[in-house]
Amino acid sequence: MWVGGGWGRIGDEPGGRVISTAVVRRIWTYLRLHKPRLVWAFILVVVTAATQVVGPYLLKVAIDDFIVARQDVMGLSLVAAAFALTVLIAWASQAHQSYTMALVAQDVLNRIRGELFIKVNRLSLSYHDRHESGVTMSRIVNDVAVFQELLTQGVIYLVADFLLLAGIVAIMVAMSPTLALYTFSVLPIMVLATIFFTQRARRAFLRTRETIGQVAAGFQENISGVRVVQAFAREDVSQDRFDEINRGNLRANVWALGLLASAYPPIVEFTGMLATAIVLWFGTSAVLAGEVTVGVVVAFLTYVTRFFQPIRELAQVYTTFQQAMAAGEKIFELMDYRIDVDDEPHATEMRPIEGHVAFDHVSFSYRDGIPVLNDICFEAQPGQTVALVGPTGAGKTSIASLLARFYDVKGGAILMDGTDVRAVTMESLRRQMGLVPQDPFLFTGTIAENIRFGRLDATDEEVVEAAKLANAHDFISRLPDGYQTPVFERGQNYSQGQRQLVAFARAVLANPRILILDEATASVDTRTEVLIQTALARLLTGRTSFVIAHRLSTIRNADFILVIDHGQIVQRGSHRELLSQEGMYRDLYLMQYRREARSHDAVPEELAPTPSTRHEG
Repeated sequence: MWVGGGWGRIGDEPGGRVISTAVVRRIWTYLRLHKPRLVWAFILVVVTAATQVVGPYLLKVAIDDFIVARQDVMGLSLVAAAFALTVLIAWASQAHQSYTMALVAQDVLNRIRGELFIKVNRLSLSYHDRHESGVTMSRIVNDVAVFQELLTQGVIYLVADFLLLAGIVAIMVAMSPTLALYTFSVLPIMVLATIFFTQRARRAFLRTRETIGQVAAGFQENISGVRVVQAFAREDVSQDRFDEINRGNLRANVWALGLLASAYPPIVEFTGMLATAIVLWFGTSAVLAGEVTVGVVVAFLTYVTRFFQPIRELAQVYTTFQQAMAAGEKIFELMDYRIDVDDEPHATEMRPIEGHVAFDHVSFSYRDGIPVLNDICFEAQPGQTVALVGPTGAGKTSIASLLARFYDVKGGAILMDGTDVRAVTMESLRRQMGLVPQDPFLFTGTIAENIRFGRLDATDEEVVEAAKLANAHDFISRLPDGYQTPVFERGQNYSQGQRQLVAFARAVLANPRILILDEATASVDTRTEVLIQTALARLLTGRTSFVIAHRLSTIRNADFILVIDHGQIVQRGSHRELLSQEGMYRDLYLMQYRREARSHDAVPEELAPTPSTRHEG
């Protein structure tokens, strides 16, 4: 956006201004799509302002030319009819103008929300790692809603009020420059009050947008964790935490709306009454001195009322503008947020993947100075299954995330069929990859829609076949509506094992060349694990697969295993090769076996001494 001689971001402007030119310019990019409607609305505003300016002048004519002068009733009737006509025209034009701007506002809000949704989906995972989802939701829902009042009333009222003020000033000066000067003598009070409140309101309304985001984040977190809250009977603790956040929002709004927005209008009201008193005093004196007519004084009194009416409205518009500028800065800050992982300028389409994957001296960190992976080197041939094991926090999931290019490496490169993954478009790369996470995510809809998410053009028959291959068909067939059975938010009406089987079916249907399984059997019961293991045997065939597992018994048939510790590969080899060596893998395997067997004396068959070993011993 053009700001002070260059294309800048919203946050470049210092706080405290009445109107952020950066926000206004961005809003104009949406409004200019409706130029014909805006022009028509402007014409209607001019008509409305003109009729409101003409009305009091007609009163002056009626009083001076017909009532005081005792002229014919017909002329007075014509003036009265003209006055009624101006009222009717003002009402019709204002109603039509409001409807026109409502259409414009709804389209603008729809476009902004759509763009924000696209941006949030494209933002790198590093953004979501650092920002609360509730705050992001507040940007899309609450902050965008603030623009509705600005566009439907604020902008149009601003133009109308300025036109009305200009017309009133012009006609008052034309009728009596001296009386007009007395009337305008109260304006310095208005100017000083405006300057005072302007300097404080911007920061106050920015604070309200921040606190409403914190409230939304608190709601979202508590709703997501309601089971944990209830399980530990911590409803009161959660309430106290939320009350503290809510009080912060209350204080911000009391300051912004209660003190600033509510203190300004009474000053305008007081100034208006003071101006009325001045007109009455000096106007009456001028009438007695024969300098002006009674009709002029009556018209002036009416104009004074109408003069301060738009000023009072401007105070409300001012509040609306402050809220909108604060919300706009938050909205466009999100729109302008730099995407850490994006397609390179000359990225090409990834050709059909054969499945050769190479990590070439890969290093990575989520934060500078805190390494997560260091000099990771390995190769996977097409169709091979690579298992990643190691303690929690060793870097296993980071390797999988880099492979899917959720993050970019800090050093080295990841090659897919000899091509750096950064040199191809992410869409063409990820289209040929499948991911089954530890906690599978199901979307609101139906079972069939969730399976088809892996390939939207799949037929019903292909969906059923994928479910059969994933061993999910049996439980789905027993559901009340089969594949059309509803899925509630996050799939909470299904067990962990059922959600996992649906996630496997989704991956089967997508038919990826590269498959990533992140602890896919860690949270399921033994029976479901057997079903998943059977499905895995089918799913892994012919694909290059990366399996992250804590249950080492599930990766015995992997082509090779990488043992990760503190971001480095400390061991590599097949299951039997690693068991034959002293090291972390053997220790982990023994630990798990003993825990599952509940016997410290039990020894896995694979580690039992062979006859020759016993003889040697």
